[in-house]
Amino acid sequence: MAFPAAIVILPIGTLFILSGLIVNVIQALLFVLVRPISRNCYRKINKVLTESLWLEPIWLIDWWAGIKIELYADSETFQLMGKESALLICNHRSDIDWLIGWVLAQRTGCLGSTVAIMKREVKYLPVLGWSMWFSDYLFLERNWAKDEASLKSGFQQLNRIPVPFWLALFVEGTRFTHTKLLSAQEFAVSRGLPIPKNVLIPRTKGFVTAVKQTRGTIPAIYDCTFAVPKTETSPTLLRMLKGISGSVKVQVKRHKMEELPETSDGIAQWCRDIFVTKDAMLEKYNTTNTFSEQELQDIGRPKTSILVIFFWSCFLGFLLYKFFIWTSLLSSWQGILLTVIFLVLVSLVMEILIHSSEAEHSKSNMILPTQDTMKQNLLQMAEGIALRWGLKLAIDNGHTKIACYTDSLILHIALMDPFSIVSIIYDCQSLFRQVADFSLAHVPRFLNNPAHALAVGAVDYPNGYWSRCAPSHVIHAAFADLLR
Repeated sequence: MAFPAAIVILPIGTLFILSGLIVNVIQALLFVLVRPISRNCYRKINKVLTESLWLEPIWLIDWWAGIKIELYADSETFQLMGKESALLICNHRSDIDWLIGWVLAQRTGCLGSTVAIMKREVKYLPVLGWSMWFSDYLFLERNWAKDEASLKSGFQQLNRIPVPFWLALFVEGTRFTHTKLLSAQEFAVSRGLPIPKNVLIPRTKGFVTAVKQTRGTIPAIYDCTFAVPKTETSPTLLRMLKGISGSVKVQVKRHKMEELPETSDGIAQWCRDIFVTKDAMLEKYNTTNTFSEQELQDIGRPKTSILVIFFWSCFLGFLLYKFFIWTSLLSSWQGILLTVIFLVLVSLVMEILIHSSEAEHSKSNMILPTQDTMKQNLLQMAEGIALRWGLKLAIDNGHTKIACYTDSLILHIALMDPFSIVSIIYDCQSLFRQVADFSLAHVPRFLNNPAHALAVGAVDYPNGYWSRCAPSHVIHAAFADLLR
């Protein structure tokens, strides 16, 4: 059952922020008083504190929104999860991938000893970011000259943790959107890399540093793949607060750290190969809607998070009751005003947390927004397709008439998914060089009519984008006219 956001944000936000501030204050005291004396003692106490806070968003997933999480892994890997330290490399598919990771960590008993590498801005988030900072999360400025030293220092500290821990790394560096996919595909072409369809190009510097600094302490790497069913909307923090359900599927493959190459280049290539495999696996998942190669493991739905919510609700309810009785806050207009200001601040903090969890670009921004931008991209697409299919067929067939799809095809591309044909453009790069001498003189004529140039590929590419969205009617156009 979905609830209006305005109804649930205040009570849930008040509970989370007040309990979080209590946890943060205790963490700060422990950081000053205990950590300088014994880091291990600090970590053990902090583990309990952070779990008492981080179980609240897990309650949102498990019991409020009822999001179903399916874990696919072989039995050996599942038995080892939580019992050994591991470096997790994950694709970044949705806004709550980090929270899905927390759920898996909680199920395997290492929620409080989970660490992740995140962007620097996260540590400034009220309550949530502060708790991560006190828990030795590593934060990057996205400036390698600065990040390299801080990562090495952070990894050295992690090597001293006496209990099994998870170190999570989103090696893509950012959340997946179609706009970013387009940039990744362009980068892949420029570097001669395999062109991705479902993942971004991994940024390997951080991963290489993590492996080289922790391979003596961490015995395994967990290759985690997140996927959302095609028929469902990707879950977000706001949708969770509204009580909107959904499902997320996760596949985990275990790799022994000792099997990785020794050299930096070898480690980087290993990571890239993993993401090529991950991309192919997600392509298959898009058809089958399951990770059938692995066993579906039962991770249950523990009631621990319910007990935590119950404890904080009773404890804070009692404190607030005593506070209002003692201060008679609601008996004066000044007190009522202060209460209203507090609730406004709660709403603002929750808005900050919700906004920070959202992807940088919504789906509406993936489609090219202006006519000028659309025209520019269509012209680029026209050049590629004209070279790959149009000119080749025109040359081979002596400029004979070729059937092609036009108006409705362009409408589909412009309004639905202009990025879906980008891989075809990349296919033309080698041919571009081969026929450049002949074709460059004729390309401008194709660019003057991008609709015809785009449509040329429909005939000779029956298994591509066009076969899925092309209209029923067919018209004829002569390349001789275009090449004249």
